[in-house]
Amino acid sequence: MTTPARYDVNELLARLDGFDQRPRARELRDRVRGLLRYEPGDTVLDVGCGAGLSVAEIDGDGARAIGLDLDERMLDAACQRHPEGEFVLADAEALPLPDGIARAYRAERLFHAVPNPERALGEAHRVLAPGGRIVLVGQDWDAFMIESEDPPLTREIVHASADAITHSSAPRRQPELLRAAGFTGVEVEGALFLFTGDEVLPFLVQLAARVNKAGTVAEDRVRGWLAEQRQRAAEGRLFVGLPFVVVSADRP
Repeated sequence: MTTPARYDVNELLARLDGFDQRPRARELRDRVRGLLRYEPGDTVLDVGCGAGLSVAEIDGDGARAIGLDLDERMLDAACQRHPEGEFVLADAEALPLPDGIARAYRAERLFHAVPNPERALGEAHRVLAPGGRIVLVGQDWDAFMIESEDPPLTREIVHASADAITHSSAPRRQPELLRAAGFTGVEVEGALFLFTGDEVLPFLVQLAARVNKAGTVAEDRVRGWLAEQRQRAAEGRLFVGLPFVVVSADRP
């Protein structure tokens, strides 16, 4: 998981907690753990671990989970929430781990912000033992579904937000990149998260702020669009769909 350079850590954690506690999110994490195919005693890496929820869940299965993240504030939160966990400050492109240390590697909501995904996948291949598994979970930022009275403007805002992301459609390239990195048995599946309540408003506010910072859509148009979304939430008419893609592969 990646985080912006400047943010209110408590607000972000509350937003992430709200998402992670949804039944659909728990189902997705369960599915990812199943795809990783680790056994008790195996070492599992959670790269971009954020506040450490998945690390705790993997530890609970009897495996040894190591959470790695480049954001010291999120690692501090992870250590406070899960003092029994193992957390390391690390860059996905330069993991401070020996070759073949892990049986499984997971990364969720991370690769859209990794500057060089080829290098990061090369590192994943290096730290995985032969027969290991990798599972990547990511959003397609250019494929969000948001109901609005002005569909052209909504498409413009969604695309402008995506254009401000380093790799907005990262999951689309991952099968190709995994094969190029030496992985085999690549499989792809998806999950759709639907929101009809005001719990998704902070996400829409963040999206609008990203577009305003980019300056590619007039600020008054973005402000009007966001006001409409808030009105929809107040009237129970909000509809937001966020597609997630899960890509898994084997390390031969």
